Amino acid sequence: MVRALRRAGVVVTAAALVASVAATPARAAYGTVGERETVCAVDLFVRTQPNGAWMGTLYQGQTFLVEGPRSGGYVYGFAYGHINRRGWVQDGWFC
Repeated sequence: MVRALRRAGVVVTAAALVASVAATPARAAYGTVGERETVCAVDLFVRTQPNGAWMGTLYQGQTFLVEGPRSGGYVYGFAYGHINRRGWVQDGWFC
């Protein structure tokens, strides 16, 4: 009986481990110039300039084409989806 419980405990522990790994979101990464990156953040503000006025919000799974320079932790490019314009987003929030 104890042996069966130990096996059952190992199976439950292994299943819990697999479930927690599967539920772990992808780590966010910095954008690569020339690449159309997927947003990993829940939401990501598109701005007119670094720390500038808000133009719209990209949501997790939407894409952003990294086109240009980085400035103060922001990167310039084209926000696809409902925004469809160029702007700046905080870098480091791509899958």
